[in-house]
Amino acid sequence: MTTKTLKNVRPMAGNLTDLHIADGNFVADVPAGAEIIDCGGRILIPGLIEAHTHLDKSLLGLPWYRNEVGPRLIDKINNEREVKVSLGLDPRVQSERHAILAMSHGCTHIRSHVDVDTHHGLAGIEGVMATREKLSGMIDIEIVAFPQSGMMSRPGTAELMDEALSLGAELVGGIDPCGMERDPKGHLDTIFALAEKHGKPIDIHLHERDALGWFSMEEIIDRTVALGMQGKVSISHAFCLGAVDRAYVTGLQEKLAENRIHILTTAPASAPVPAVKELKAHCILTGAGCDGIRDTWGPYGNSDMLEKAMQIGMRNNLRRDDEVELALDICTYGGAAILEIEGYGLQNGCRADCVLIEGETLAEGVVIHAPRKLVLKGGVVTARDGVCVMEAP
Repeated sequence: MTTKTLKNVRPMAGNLTDLHIADGNFVADVPAGAEIIDCGGRILIPGLIEAHTHLDKSLLGLPWYRNEVGPRLIDKINNEREVKVSLGLDPRVQSERHAILAMSHGCTHIRSHVDVDTHHGLAGIEGVMATREKLSGMIDIEIVAFPQSGMMSRPGTAELMDEALSLGAELVGGIDPCGMERDPKGHLDTIFALAEKHGKPIDIHLHERDALGWFSMEEIIDRTVALGMQGKVSISHAFCLGAVDRAYVTGLQEKLAENRIHILTTAPASAPVPAVKELKAHCILTGAGCDGIRDTWGPYGNSDMLEKAMQIGMRNNLRRDDEVELALDICTYGGAAILEIEGYGLQNGCRADCVLIEGETLAEGVVIHAPRKLVLKGGVVTARDGVCVMEAP
């Protein structure tokens, strides 16, 4: 049984106290034989939630990749599909490297979109599943079967998606029904049919902007209502919610809230982003993720969700301390609610998934995002001083 006492700790930057852990959970009383860890007055937050990434894509640990890819989304997708072969990318190894990096920064849960296509079949799904099994107990990994290259334009992909869900992928993914697939009815009918067949939630990439994105979003909402999937659908990126026409966006946000459709933002610098304060005002659950990191799409990213919280703040002009705290909440409690993580938090009875961070306040902890002093998963140490206890392959 794992027993610990975290002495001199400030939960969510509150008053100095001691927290106790027994059998992987926070408890009220001091457990017998507890290991004493002096936290030196640092802040304790719940585990960071990486709610949108691509574990099968990262080039971490490989030689530098010279990126000369065209500017369009389809350019990046087509290039990546081919380059995986020429680079000899092993999704098991790369996903493990990526997950271990995330763990070093305090991540305790990951939702990863994993490519399913007729070129690579289910290699990505099988590789990430192997990583999930190897790292079980140290980080939780949830898999979205993701038809990045399209389904309507690539016959056989829908059948592979069906197989991926049967193998154990937890969610049905999708991508730009109009801009990528050019068949919104076919694409959305297929992913909602898969979700209905397997009893799985949906998380769909929606990069489409302005009116095109609004149309796709309305089609997603209509199908959510028709199938009674309220609370089981997430829209990632949702760039169309960052459009200039705020009156139209407000109407969409009201529909999203009414049907409990969630938003996952990556706060990119290159696209409009959902206004997180508006989403909060509409009581729309919002999570976040680092998206792809160090891959064929771009050289950036380090899987640090505290840094992502800062980026959310910068993209949304969040300056007040309470606003920066909102950005952190999106990367913790927001993501946890969307992933439906049971026992998440720092209260007695909650799972002891937590991160010890530097800073006087939560806002300072976000903006300095110093190396994490300590990371616990179920009360077990997974990282110290910014270094994961497991060595990457």
